Amino acid sequence: MEKNFKKYIVLWLSQSISGLGSSMTGFALVLWAYGQSQSAMSVSLMSFCNYVPYIFLSLFVGGFIDRHRKKNIMLTADSIAAVGSLSVLTLLLTGNLEIWHIYIVNVIVGATNAFQQPASAVATGRLVPKDKISNVSGMNSFSQNLITVFNPMLAAFFFAVGGLPLILMIDLASFVLAFCVLLFYISIPEQIEEKKHNSPFEGAAQGFAFLKEERGILYIMLTMALINFFSRLTYENILSPMILARSSGSSMTLGTVNAFMGIGGIVGGIIVSVKKESRCKATAIYVSAALSFLFGDLMMAVGKNVFWWSLAAVAASLPIPFIMANQNTILYRKIPTEMQGRVFAVRNAIQFSTIPVGIILGGYLADYVFEPFMRTGSGLAGTLEKIVGSGVGSGMAAMFLCTGICGFTISMASCFNREIKKLNSL
Repeated sequence: MEKNFKKYIVLWLSQSISGLGSSMTGFALVLWAYGQSQSAMSVSLMSFCNYVPYIFLSLFVGGFIDRHRKKNIMLTADSIAAVGSLSVLTLLLTGNLEIWHIYIVNVIVGATNAFQQPASAVATGRLVPKDKISNVSGMNSFSQNLITVFNPMLAAFFFAVGGLPLILMIDLASFVLAFCVLLFYISIPEQIEEKKHNSPFEGAAQGFAFLKEERGILYIMLTMALINFFSRLTYENILSPMILARSSGSSMTLGTVNAFMGIGGIVGGIIVSVKKESRCKATAIYVSAALSFLFGDLMMAVGKNVFWWSLAAVAASLPIPFIMANQNTILYRKIPTEMQGRVFAVRNAIQFSTIPVGIILGGYLADYVFEPFMRTGSGLAGTLEKIVGSGVGSGMAAMFLCTGICGFTISMASCFNREIKKLNSL
């Protein structure tokens, strides 16, 4: 098992490099799309097109993943995603790229992620000893947030040097590296189920049947879906517009806040990767989420300058690795190895189903509800102004106030759920 863990470290490093390449492409495509359309909705639709097929297909791919080799699934899914990037590069170089092409590619990438992510999750469980799962989750949080910090800077630099074509070529090069490492160096222990289930609905049904018996895990997934909804309602959509609106359009301020968001996640990831497991894992999930909402969202709402917004960014992102690490530890210990593909796929469908709704609804509420409301001069608007301030961006600040209160309340209430509390005894 120690040898497999060393192989996982190599896999983690190569996948992190590939993830950086993909993130730079995503950032550059946002710059390109916004430059073409000057529309925030066109950018939101890019995320929307990625999430919807991912969530829909996650309901049906679990049985397929448990019946096939995880390595082959990961290689195939990554290859299809790379073909999408190659198609964008070809269309760009021939002068034929349009925004709707990117929407189609994002739909394809979202569909491949529905296979790749649960397969990767199962592979992690096969390569990593169970007592190292929490540490590995911290490592993943570290690498993801390191990408968050450096991705905008690197993407902006390469975009200025060679434009979108250069970034796409870097993305493809990082894919080749990760593909070769996985193909030639990594061997994943397999426990293949007999191929006797023909209906795609059967795998999902078996995943839901497992969750019906393990109600604590089901309740964790449902409550995390609510938490994801409130976090995406604000951070996914309106953090950047709010900071720009309240800082007179300062891109330096926005970049600083985003950097501190990544730094908070890096610090949290390092702590999780070296600390011992939490003894009360279920409680740790929701206390971490509650602290993120309480100090992150509320401080973001009442902050008036880059110092407070940066502090709020750290407070919001630092607890996230603790949430992921404790949830993953519970899942890997409670789900039988032969069922992990089905249950992880269903988990993705449940837990991430609220994200597209949050993405679309957040932008709508900011533009057509909260910002106009704060300009009405009503009694409630006046009260909110005393808390979050006035002027452009105050409506979005009020949204952070609402998500902070709602998210904190849901997180703390979940701690007292009887079935969830039972998982503390793991």
